[in-house]
Amino acid sequence: MKVIDPQVLIPEKEMDEAKLKKIERYARVCYKSEDKMKGNYNQSLLEFLVEQGHESVIEHEKVTVMMIIDRGLSHEIVRHRLASYSQESTRYCNYQKDKFGNEITLIRPYFYSHRDKEYQLWESSCQEIEQKYFELLETGSTPQEARSILPNSLKTEIVVTFNMREWRHFFKLRCDKAAHPQARQIAIPVLKEFKNKFPVLFQDIDYDKSFDQEHYASVIYTDEMFQPLK
Repeated sequence: MKVIDPQVLIPEKEMDEAKLKKIERYARVCYKSEDKMKGNYNQSLLEFLVEQGHESVIEHEKVTVMMIIDRGLSHEIVRHRLASYSQESTRYCNYQKDKFGNEITLIRPYFYSHRDKEYQLWESSCQEIEQKYFELLETGSTPQEARSILPNSLKTEIVVTFNMREWRHFFKLRCDKAAHPQARQIAIPVLKEFKNKFPVLFQDIDYDKSFDQEHYASVIYTDEMFQPLK
């Protein structure tokens, strides 16, 4: 059994500021003001679109990331319907195989990091589940049958594509203090990256500033393709 911390992988090309220039171009079709376009994007125009709620224009551009999280959190994320998802399948992945290190991989529940008794209970429960999962496979059960006992803490890799409007919706829900703590663990550091790369579209979105930065998920920039998890 292996325990890891959550990560978000972002291809560098996905955070290209040129997306803002494209959004300006799409918006100017509405006003037939293409002649006013200059070298950089027009910040005032994009701010106006967001402030006035004219967010349909920003749906034309999207960002794709890979989230390495637990299955429980993935169930919440896929409730965002204006999106595309590709997720590691427990129906077809047999974690007893060499390619998975002959073990299940779990996401560390950070909220137990300083609560030894609770962490030990969680860890021992997961170890027993791993053992019983392998025993089921050895009896002839298929992965899709044996997966019925796998825990919410099981690691999953999910590729997520949201348009810019849906990213705003995602951050408003998942960075809020009322969101699940592991959702905030992922969403807040990603929001900060979006604020840095696309400030005009995301600078107005608040987040739970009381959340301990020590527990932020790692945000890793990659080349054009996602790199395999190591």
